[in-house]
Amino acid sequence: MRSDHTGPGRRTLLRVALGLGAATAVHLIAADPASTPSRPARTAGTPPAAAAGPPGHVRGRPSPYRLDPMTAHTPPRFRPARPPVRTRPFERLPELGHSMVLSFDDGPDPLYTPDILATLREHRVRAMFFVCGEMADGNPDLLREMADDGHVVGNHSWSHPLIPKLSRAAIRDELGRTSEVVERALGTPPLWYRAPYGAWNRNSFEIGAELGMEPMAWTVDTLDWTTPGTGTIVSRVLDGAAPGVVVLSHDAGGNRSQSVAALRRYLPRLIDSGYRITVPHRV
Repeated sequence: MRSDHTGPGRRTLLRVALGLGAATAVHLIAADPASTPSRPARTAGTPPAAAAGPPGHVRGRPSPYRLDPMTAHTPPRFRPARPPVRTRPFERLPELGHSMVLSFDDGPDPLYTPDILATLREHRVRAMFFVCGEMADGNPDLLREMADDGHVVGNHSWSHPLIPKLSRAAIRDELGRTSEVVERALGTPPLWYRAPYGAWNRNSFEIGAELGMEPMAWTVDTLDWTTPGTGTIVSRVLDGAAPGVVVLSHDAGGNRSQSVAALRRYLPRLIDSGYRITVPHRV
């Protein structure tokens, strides 16, 4: 999204979203079989090596099937089954073992996303990026860099609206246009989506499933969009750390310099504490 979404109703929306409760874990979700890139970390300015994400020979080619996998570790003939219509999003992933998931919303932003990608690359870990279509449309190179580094690129709507206020047609447009942008850049559509503000409704669950996506919420909200200070963001992540936790941060939508600095501090501490930083894998 192009500007900060810090209106007075945001905290209420977040409380409502958290009140949905955690979705029951299912065997469709597993840890990515390779939670860290299988190649040496590259330095800034070095072209990305061909690795995780869509195979290079299919990137940019329209997919004949809407559910292509988002990982090079999956056999090319495999296609995840169309997901069921959920009534709640996934908020934590206990089946991942002693692992955590880091997720970033609202990008990609050419000012902050590259620094976040560089930090993740330095520590050889993968994360989830829930992108807004209006940002992704102008930054396809950043989408490709995410995929090349093995990150999961998810759908966060086109313009970051309050989904329950939209008609079914408008929800389909918000999610569908964003999936199309991702597919044009990567050769495969996203397999995950996150509702702006964590505000879901039945229509969004149904349309997301029709587009082949599972709904992902979060366990720990850093509230980094309030710019509470780098130290506060770090403390929220470390205090909330636990197996299966999904951490929500942002790489766009405002000044995200605190989010960038906080990641540099808490990521090595999570790793030193024995957490495997991974991404979910549709099986």
